[in-house]
Amino acid sequence: MSADVVGLALVLLGLIVLLGKLIRVRSKIAQKLFLPASILGGFLALLLGPYVFGNLASLAGTDRFAEGGLFGTQILEVWGTLPGLLISVVFAALFMGESIPSPKRAARLLGPQLSLGVTFASGQYVFGLALAVLVLVPIFGMTPMAGALIEIGFEGGHGTAAGMAPVMNELGFTEGPDLALGMATIGIVSGIVIGIAAINWAVRTGRTEVISASTKLPDDELKGLYSKDNQPSAGQLTVRSSSVESMTLHVAFIALAILVGQLLLSALQWVESVTWADSVKVFEYVPLFPLAMLGGVIIQLVLDKTGKLHLIDRGSMMRIQGLALDLLIVSALASLSLKAIAANIGPFLLLAGVGIVWNVVVLFFLARRYIPKYWFERGIGDFGQSMGVTATGLILMRIADPEGKSPAYEAFGYKQLVFEPFFGGGLITAAAMPLIYQFGPYPLLIGMGVLLVASVSIGLINGRRMRRTSVAETSPAQG
Repeated sequence: MSADVVGLALVLLGLIVLLGKLIRVRSKIAQKLFLPASILGGFLALLLGPYVFGNLASLAGTDRFAEGGLFGTQILEVWGTLPGLLISVVFAALFMGESIPSPKRAARLLGPQLSLGVTFASGQYVFGLALAVLVLVPIFGMTPMAGALIEIGFEGGHGTAAGMAPVMNELGFTEGPDLALGMATIGIVSGIVIGIAAINWAVRTGRTEVISASTKLPDDELKGLYSKDNQPSAGQLTVRSSSVESMTLHVAFIALAILVGQLLLSALQWVESVTWADSVKVFEYVPLFPLAMLGGVIIQLVLDKTGKLHLIDRGSMMRIQGLALDLLIVSALASLSLKAIAANIGPFLLLAGVGIVWNVVVLFFLARRYIPKYWFERGIGDFGQSMGVTATGLILMRIADPEGKSPAYEAFGYKQLVFEPFFGGGLITAAAMPLIYQFGPYPLLIGMGVLLVASVSIGLINGRRMRRTSVAETSPAQG
């Protein structure tokens, strides 16, 4: 693969993102669904690829576009490798520049939010694995690893689905990457659609405590734009440009985090190779990106201890992370194989349907019992994340609480610091398929079942205690 082809592939990705942004600005449907430009651009690239444009051209009498669509096979090959690289950038920057409280403090302050997030995620494993054991394996002949696709695609999103692709291929689940990406696409679209419908229902029925039926988002926000006089800062300079550009330094910190993650992964793989590798291999199949996240946490802690934390600007890290994620989503969708989804359409629809039903049940039945006050504003964020990654949750919270009057943003943010190292692309997500491959589906199913029962029990008990405390505080003093 020549450098010119790689460069052209990156240039085309930029143009596709720009076209996706134009669609968002012009399309009322895209605005109402709050679809990101990367998703819209990815769909456009998929339509121009071999499975749509190529097949249409074949029907018209030419096979010139059958292999690579409008872009060619070499461009698609580059796009197919990018997600596995970019996901490490996304996760390495996840906590860098962010204040990291202790898990104990976060759990104590935001226990209900953490219980809700774990309920969403562990339930996706439980019902996905149960579906695999009862239906997908005996009837469709699929691998039990398919039971992890709901959490990877819904909770993890496109980035995690693409990042797990090398692991799935190595484990022999070759159709898994395309099914996971398809699941992520179903998740983000249905998450937005169901989320907005839920917000409208909550407003009409008085379930929301912040917005009312008269609340309306401005036109610029629907288009995904800022007005000229309301543009926020994208980041701050932390070093003088005469020595090194500030953005270059932030990229260097991300590179260091990925290197630390690779060293951690290599160390774990070495320990495994000299101990239990003859009977069990898990770390051999664990991808790099969750360890890159830990590398970022380590760098963050070291800079904090040495008084150099000011060298990292959170806004700059978010810009780099956002760039990597946008390019990842476009390249992943553009190289998505529709043949794999079509060949497994029954299991795919079953998994997606079970995941959607579970998430809806948690939002409408359990969230209000976990969180007595502002339950909808706080629950809709976790619902969005459980369907289509963190950005979807933030979008739905922004609609339900546009001015941040509820504690939803704060609770969601602190919960993420404890939650993301494990689910949605964290250590549990990364280890799930290797564990199923080595031990079968039942150990993980039992483990996630225990975790689900614990999170539901703790959430309900805390919710009842909070309601009793609230009633006691508002009751008149007894004489």
